[in-house]
This record gives sequence, structure tokens and C-alpha cells, in this order.
Amino acid sequence: MEESAIISTTLAALQPLRQAGHEVILVDGGSSDGTAEIAQPLVDRVIVTARGRARQMNAGAYLAQGDVLLFLHADTLLPPQATDQIVASVANGAAWGWFDVRLSGQHFLLRVIEHCMSWRAYLTRIATGDQAIFVRRDVFLRIGGYPDLALMEDVTLCKLLRKNAASRRLRLPVLSSSRRWEQHGMLRTILLMWWLRLVFVFGADSLRVAARYDSRSR
Repeated sequence: MEESAIISTTLAALQPLRQAGHEVILVDGGSSDGTAEIAQPLVDRVIVTARGRARQMNAGAYLAQGDVLLFLHADTLLPPQATDQIVASVANGAAWGWFDVRLSGQHFLLRVIEHCMSWRAYLTRIATGDQAIFVRRDVFLRIGGYPDLALMEDVTLCKLLRKNAASRRLRLPVLSSSRRWEQHGMLRTILLMWWLRLVFVFGADSLRVAARYDSRSR
């Protein structure tokens, strides 16, 4: 599926949230595929920034008006009642959290991968961007937002959050695209991601980690 079609699908699924009064902001990292134009009638605001997920998500967060922020990747779909569960979690004391994940493909190995992803996040309280991280706006601003890293920004954010605020795992899964796993090989992708996490933990520069991720995921 082309990027423009992915964006259209994701934004179409968010229209009930807008109708319920929730703000939807799209941050485009300078793409050339017409994303901003496609999104314009389907969102409350379009922002164009420099490339980089951390910068893009911070830009949207700092302009958002709501009390709770939800960071959603372009190829991830929220489950029904997602906002109700987020609101209930925050009302019950959670300052941030994430969803379990289901991958879109049908291969049986994807069921294993998604199960491992969900349990890893539960056990470590470190989620990935594919899991639709949500956080109270005041808490997000207090810790300084996403660290300006080229890669692993979601991992680092979660490490900051788990030191400072109570979290909640939401068991209803988001649906995330399995394209990365299917295009580059499931085992190869698993090994790549774990290797990148390992070298990052041991102090590798995020720019170098990102460059290796880009080169090996082509």
C-alpha cells in the first residue's frame, strides 16, 4: 500500500474522534508524496517540520490543546473505545501508558512477534511507537518531551516516564502494519531490532544507530 493510501486510511479511522471533540494533529516530516495536502481536510491542524520522529512528535505535542496526548504512527489503527480506555486510565491515576499490539499480516510468526512485543512492554514498562503511547500533557512537558534522538526516542521517553509517573497497559490491541517484518524478513528484523537496542544501551550514538537501521532495513 502506498504511503498516501496509508495516511488516508489512518485519518479516516480517526474522524469519529474529531466528531467527539478530540483534536487530531498531523506532523509531516517534509515528505514529497502529498501527505500534507491529503491530510488537510481530515485533521484539525497540519504541521511541517524537519525529518525525525522525535522532532515531529514534539512539534505536535507542544501545539496540542488537550490534557492527554496520544502519539499515533501513520500505519497504526486504534481499537474501538481507545479514547474511553485512555480517559478511564488517566482518571484512575495513570499518567501514561500504551496499548498491546496486533500486526496486520496473517503469518503465524507475526502472532508470536506481537505477543512478545506486548509482553516485553508489560514486563519492562518500555513501549514502542507502534503501541500508541499516551501521556498526560503536563507530565510530558515536565520531562522535556521526546529526547532529540535519531532513533530509540520512544524507548528513552518510556525510561524517563517510568521513573516519574504511574503507567497503564491497555490490553485492547492497536493494529500496526506488518510491512517491515514481511519486506525485510521476520527473523532478520527481530535480530536487527535487538542488536540496535543492545548497542544503544551500551552507548552507541543514536545517529550511527539510525544510519545502520536505515542501511540494513532497505
